[in-house]
Amino acid sequence: MSFKEYKSTVEYGDTVLLYIGYNNILPLIVKKGQTHQTKFGALPHDTLIGKQYGSKIHCPKGWIIILHPTPEFWTMCLPHRTQILYSTDISMIVFQLDLKPGSTVAEAGTGSGSLSHAIIRTILPKGHLYTFEFHKERYMKASEEFIQHQIGDYVTVTHRDVCGEGFQLTNLVDAVFLDLPRPWECIQSAKEAIKKEGGRLCSFSPCIEQVQKTCEELTKLGFTDITTMECLVRNINVQNATLQNITLEEQTAPSFTGDANAETDEFKSKKLKTENADVKTSKKSTDNYCFPAAVPALTMPGHTGFLTFASIYMH
Repeated sequence: MSFKEYKSTVEYGDTVLLYIGYNNILPLIVKKGQTHQTKFGALPHDTLIGKQYGSKIHCPKGWIIILHPTPEFWTMCLPHRTQILYSTDISMIVFQLDLKPGSTVAEAGTGSGSLSHAIIRTILPKGHLYTFEFHKERYMKASEEFIQHQIGDYVTVTHRDVCGEGFQLTNLVDAVFLDLPRPWECIQSAKEAIKKEGGRLCSFSPCIEQVQKTCEELTKLGFTDITTMECLVRNINVQNATLQNITLEEQTAPSFTGDANAETDEFKSKKLKTENADVKTSKKSTDNYCFPAAVPALTMPGHTGFLTFASIYMH
């Protein structure tokens, strides 16, 4: 299965995504003669062959939808080897680093490959990603996934501690992304990796103390346009709101004259009519108008991290 291009039908060896329900998507490698158990019952792999992506597949106790993999879907269901970046941050990173087809990017560290897949999709067909991972097991697993997803030609995975050993790239990349515990230690190396005509750098940090140290080092080394931002998703609920109608016309109730102390039948009749008129007037003036409105949720998702961007020009 290739993340670099789309195809219409399922074949053996494909990585397909099973949409089982909202927030429940599972990756599956289609293999001959095997069966996958879902909450809706058994799903023989052979029944998927030749099916179009997007098709509804019926199981003994329900149905699922088979989806073509994309970086966004992969982010939602990939095996977590580390904390990952999600589409909200990824979209801002790709935009702020000015990535486009043909761009060359250096990334440290690789982690679970969530951002890596999005970068590769953006820089195709002539770009290249150099990604570095200090943890050997994660490095090997990421290398296997890139080959399995047929994007191995567009990425070079290196087992190295960038904080201690640097990128060891010289004027090669257009942009650098850092997701490290001590990003300020490799900014000098990142500067050396960026092309002579300049480029962009992004550092992802979970706490503001790391951001402060990173910004100090960026300023010291001649980076400009330093900006730090935080991307949070804000949920908006659609609810029916009620407003009271405003009546500009004066509401007058009929009056009556008479001696209140004289409990005559005529007096009681006029008083009853007046009270009924007041009730009708009150109801008419408090009619309500209902309409749909967007209401922000009372609680918001927690903090993920800060994105710090900077530029380096001719150096």
